[in-house]
Amino acid sequence: LNTARYALGATGTQTAGLAFAGNTGSVTGATESYDGTSWTEVNDINTARASLGSAGTNTAALAFAGDSGSKSVDAEVWDGSSWTEVNNLNTARYAVADFGATNTAAICAGGWVPGYSVLTESWNGTSWTEVNDLNTGRYGCTGIGASPAGLATGGTTGSVTGVTESWNGTSWTEVGDLNTARQQIGSAGTYPAALVFGGSVSPQQQTEKWNGTNWTEVNDLSTARKQLTGTGTTTAALAIGGEPPTSAATEEWTIPSFTAKTVGTD
Repeated sequence: LNTARYALGATGTQTAGLAFAGNTGSVTGATESYDGTSWTEVNDINTARASLGSAGTNTAALAFAGDSGSKSVDAEVWDGSSWTEVNNLNTARYAVADFGATNTAAICAGGWVPGYSVLTESWNGTSWTEVNDLNTGRYGCTGIGASPAGLATGGTTGSVTGVTESWNGTSWTEVGDLNTARQQIGSAGTYPAALVFGGSVSPQQQTEKWNGTNWTEVNDLSTARKQLTGTGTTTAALAIGGEPPTSAATEEWTIPSFTAKTVGTD
């Protein structure tokens, strides 16, 4: 990244990513676009903040909630060149679970209200609507998926947890826990496949992959960190920023593809 930071948002893919807002020591609105090789500064988000939620792509993103010095209800959409304020969340909060493949359909769940929130809100491209609550209230969790289906995992309930819940568009169901409880996690994937990495856990480079049923430990991050963000898929992901110390590091996670061949026999 051009601007080192933690507690930032991110959307997009491994070769077309967007990173925005976060904390450099103070909250920032800096937004950067990734082309698979390098980061380029683009127009800032309107409300500088950290610990926000994000959804969408690098040309159609949604940023919501966060900590701007106080809990935020602000939501903004990105059209590929600039940010525009849209309708606010119903409940101000930060450190939420977040997911959505577009900026017209997203989920915001949990967070700090104050207190460990169970509240879930759904975005339809115009407004936020309260829907069914999480089973376990928490903040510092992460979300993975493409609304209306996704996961909320990890976080703290007063102690760090590995609790994972699955959203089916209507309600939350508890499923298999992370192997290593953690909060302030990076994540990537599209439900039901998911990847989580780093976070407030020792060591801070641990990575786990979800196959729709359970979590499996896989290869670690190169740079141990927490309060990072991630985007992409379980076969091509980015891990971005984090701390300590405040980091500009970007890592790519890649699983090679294979080409089938017809093999003759004697």
